[in-house]
Amino acid sequence: MSSPPSFSPCLSWARIMCIFLLPFVWSGFAPRANYKEDLISGETESHMHRYRFNWSHLTPLELKNRTVGLQTESAAESTPYFTLEGHKFLIFGGSVHYFRVPRECWRDRLLKLKACGFNTVTTYVPWNLHEPQRGTFDFSGNLDLEAFVLMAAEIGLWVILRPGPYICSEIDLGGLPSWLLQDPELRLRTTHRGFVEAVDKYFDHLIARVVPLQYRQGGPIIAVQVENEYGSFNEDKQYMPYLQKALLKRGIVEMLLTSDGEKEVLKGRVEGVLATININSFRKDVFESLSNVQRNKPIMIMEYWVGWFDTWGGEHMVKNANNVEKTVSEFIKFEISFNVYMFHGGTNFGFMNGATHFDTHRGVVTSYDYDAVLTEAGDYTEKYFKLRKLLGSVLAIPLPPLPKLAPKAVYPSVRPSLYLPLWDALQYLHEPIVSSKPVNMESLPIYNGSGQSYGFILYETSICSGGLLHANAYDTAQVFLNEKSIGILAGGNQNVNIPEVRGCQLLRILVENQGRVNYSWKIQLQQKGLTGSVTINKIPLEGFTIYSLEMKMSFFERLRSAAWRPVPNSHLGPAFYLGTLKAGSKPKDTFLKLPVQQGQTSRELELWICVHQWT
Repeated sequence: MSSPPSFSPCLSWARIMCIFLLPFVWSGFAPRANYKEDLISGETESHMHRYRFNWSHLTPLELKNRTVGLQTESAAESTPYFTLEGHKFLIFGGSVHYFRVPRECWRDRLLKLKACGFNTVTTYVPWNLHEPQRGTFDFSGNLDLEAFVLMAAEIGLWVILRPGPYICSEIDLGGLPSWLLQDPELRLRTTHRGFVEAVDKYFDHLIARVVPLQYRQGGPIIAVQVENEYGSFNEDKQYMPYLQKALLKRGIVEMLLTSDGEKEVLKGRVEGVLATININSFRKDVFESLSNVQRNKPIMIMEYWVGWFDTWGGEHMVKNANNVEKTVSEFIKFEISFNVYMFHGGTNFGFMNGATHFDTHRGVVTSYDYDAVLTEAGDYTEKYFKLRKLLGSVLAIPLPPLPKLAPKAVYPSVRPSLYLPLWDALQYLHEPIVSSKPVNMESLPIYNGSGQSYGFILYETSICSGGLLHANAYDTAQVFLNEKSIGILAGGNQNVNIPEVRGCQLLRILVENQGRVNYSWKIQLQQKGLTGSVTINKIPLEGFTIYSLEMKMSFFERLRSAAWRPVPNSHLGPAFYLGTLKAGSKPKDTFLKLPVQQGQTSRELELWICVHQWT
């Protein structure tokens, strides 16, 4: 990139009049004839510290007269730019996902976003969490989207909403509900009748909540995204226009956006919708495809990745703070609106984590720290202080004071005192399913026909001879003969040798769902549990009893009445463990632990679940 020329102290009469008439506008939006060419070549005037933004009047609580919302403008010999209610506006956005942050911490995270110099928060909306069972919707507690959006407005932040239906976001199945996988003919992310009918019913419920929160109705939502990164999927040319119309006819009137990787912009765009891009770094050629799509529109970086997510078995992903600071300064210098992904990552609570599958299946870890601007615990980072200093240097109004950090507690180690073998816990599950053949999780006739979404599933059948067992297990399975472990099914290993048995014995296969792939065409093939027949010496087995272990809280409540035993010196089978965590004078917390049998796999999988505050 060539060095920028020095800034001329001479101002044209037109520019002087612009400054005189528009005191709230940063002169960085002044005309420049070859803006696109300068951007791609890297040549521009370096004036980010000469003039300052003043958007104090462009905040949700201050802006009372609303008629036009977020718009784009492109005058002759002028840099294309956004306007908000007619005033030039640059989006400084940061991603915070309400569903990955405890509700009690929402305000803290949003205040820290504002104090860092950002004016907009962006969030995805996870369909699978909001409609866990077909026709049953949940917008309560940590999923109260409306409360999160209104809180952002109260704090002084605009909102860009990314409702999906697919969101990727390293969440299970990219945010699509697992019950969509019941129909083998249904094609995800297409205009297949079964899929769009489900989307329509979901949008009927979701968008009705969103409409009153829009800018022109006094809310903070200034833009809504049409699906997510469809350019990298690109299976149906009619799909994105269908979603565009679905949003419009339900009352979305604010600016519509698409977002794609820099090389997929052409494939993911929709006529009449602003295309934005997702990038890892600032390069001279990164905007070429976008420039071909829309020459007279302002550039918006929907996702600038300041870090990355972690997967089990992979390295912890980090990104240099100096590089982040430099890239954001380039955005400002070139008058580019941007959204930092993630400002605060948060946590993949429960089983919401997704997975990747390139060379092999890798589950996303529970933490969604993302090496973000705020840590998973909401603490400040070097990136935060660098961005706060940078954004503060271009804002005319002083930044709010830094919110205080939340106090931290140090808890002692938990020593389980009681345990309950899995086999003893089966009686506390719901009635098992009896089937002649194995049934995958999603197709179990439970939860009003919506199947099982997460957790474990146990298959039992009687065998009267040994031999080579073959089963397609997703993602990892332990094989037991009665209560004795005899092997593991995982990855490319779908065979286990069954020793010779006396009489007939109970074959048990415990399968763990380690997260559905959240990206690529592989989302179509994410049924979990046993898929297909189970054979011994190529002879299919029949007569299965199937237990669903989705680990819902109602199950753990029932376990309170179980006959727990003192923890032995060693136990190799799957079991629940109970212990108390002493936290000073506060109530004790009770935990359960479900480990994979030790010694059988290279890593131990653990599930810790807070059941109740028992004294």
